[in-house]
Parts: sequence; structure tokens; C-alpha cells
Amino acid sequence: MIDIELLRKGDRKTLAKAITLLESSRKDHRAEAEKLLTDVSVYSGNSIRIGLTGVPGVGKSTLIEALGKYVISQGYRIAVLAVDPSSTLSGGSILGDKTRMQTLAVDPDAFIRPTPAGSSMGGVARRTRESIVLCEAAGFDVIVVETVGVGQSETLVSEMTDLFLLMLLPGGGDELQGIKRGIMELADIVVINKADGELLARAKLSAADVQQALRLIKPRHHHWQVPVMTASAQHNTGIKDLWDKVGEFREILRVDNQFDTDRKNQARNWLWVETRELLLSRFREDAQIKQALENLQQQVMDGEILPATAASWLVSEFLDKS
Repeated sequence: MIDIELLRKGDRKTLAKAITLLESSRKDHRAEAEKLLTDVSVYSGNSIRIGLTGVPGVGKSTLIEALGKYVISQGYRIAVLAVDPSSTLSGGSILGDKTRMQTLAVDPDAFIRPTPAGSSMGGVARRTRESIVLCEAAGFDVIVVETVGVGQSETLVSEMTDLFLLMLLPGGGDELQGIKRGIMELADIVVINKADGELLARAKLSAADVQQALRLIKPRHHHWQVPVMTASAQHNTGIKDLWDKVGEFREILRVDNQFDTDRKNQARNWLWVETRELLLSRFREDAQIKQALENLQQQVMDGEILPATAASWLVSEFLDKS
């Protein structure tokens, strides 16, 4: 059993244990996890939820550590849910963000949880939403969800966070061609990282190019013009400005009542994601479907039946039985 009082006091070991319970697939654990979430949900919702993404090598972990140390110095507590790529053999995390944020990891006002993405879509683990609720109940003011990186459906990240931060590397205008428009449309703040030394001039040029490109994209929020900032997480420059922008963004959305609307939309999206996952789980666990699936898969692989036809038959069988 999870000690809710200890969790509410921000005990990191208790929080880690609670998240492990969430991630368990055992039915008794799921029942316990759902009760825990029900009990603590009244204490959640008071943080700023930040989704952060960027290509591998852009310095996501370095920026999070620099930002984390700064917000702690301002009297806040920060939780980082770092979703790593998963090993296809063991299912474990490959990158291990906790080892790359060593200073932040030992700070009592910080909590870092590396989680393998597993088979979940969007570069986020299935239980990330539930982990956010627990972190908020434990008194963390800032929740950062660091995703696997650009290339997967980052829409899911934006649907569970208040602010979506896109990190880019310094480069010329040609690099803009490789940035998916969908990612740009989701961004609330763009940061050109590694803006130092010989890369400083290129970073400023990139910022100007990205700002120009954003003029062609309708912003997600009516009263917010997406800023393009330069920063050097390694040299700790631009971090204060970034945090100031986060605060400005939150304040504008609160005045416009958009913040509460977004939170309601996050809850609605969570409902549909969980419904889809539960239906698929029940489908795969069904004994009759399991038996039929083996033969159908082979027939599809041998070209004897179209995948769409096989899928239609399986779903019909499952629904008729239900």
C-alpha cells in the first residue's frame, strides 16, 4: 500500500513506488492504482505542465537540468518524466536520463523518473498522464514531460501538457525543410539551443529563420505569438528568459480563461486514450480472438487474405461475442 500522507509530503521514494504501481499490468495493482489516483486527484492540477521535445543531440536533458536548477532557486519544485526509447529485447530504457541530469537528480526539490516508452505511441509512456497527477499531488510545481524526440506523434504530448516547447539546433534556413510542419504548429515556445561560441551567430540566424516560418503558421492560442529564443544550457544563458516566457504564457492563458479550457481538454483526451488502450487490451486477452488470430496472421502473411478483411472479421467476432 502507498502511504498517501508521505506522498503528499513529497517523499520521493514513495512517489517512485507509486509510479511503479501505476506501470504494473497486474489486475490487482491496477485496481490499487486507480484507487490511489482517485484519492489524490483532489490535490492535483496546481502545476505548470511542460512538454519538451527535440531531435536527439539537441541537449534536452542539459536544458532541463539548467532550467530545473533555476526554478528551484526561485522556490519551486520540479518533476521530470523523461520518456526514453525502449530496448526491443528487454523493454528497458536506453538513454537513462537520470544519469545525464546528475546534479538535478540529487536535489531534494527535484524528482526525475526515466520511463521506457515501450509500445506506446507518441514517444510517451501510457501511464505518463497518471504520473503527472501523482507528481502534482506530491507538491511539485513544475512537471516536465521529455519525449523521445521529433519523429513520432508529438500530438499526444501537447494533449497532456499546458505548454509545448520545441528545441532546435543552430543551422541555416535549409534545416527548416527537415522540420515537420505539424511539430511547428504545436509549439508554444521554440528554443534554439547551443547558442554559444562559434554557433552563436548561426543560432541567431536560425532564430530569425524560424520566426519567419512561424508567421505562416496559425498559432495555437489567439493571444500568444510563439517566441523563438536562443539559449545555451551548457553555459546557463537564456534560462531565466525562458522561465520568464513560461510564466508570461501561463498568465496570458489564465486571463483569457484558456488555461482551464485546456485542462478540461486534457482530461477529455485522457478518457479517449484510456478507452482505446483498454479496448485493445481486452481484445488481445480474449481467448477466442487469441485462437483465431494465430491462423489469421499466417493467412495474412501468406497473402491468402487481406489485412483489412481479417481485421474486420476479428472485430466483428469480438463485438458479437460482447
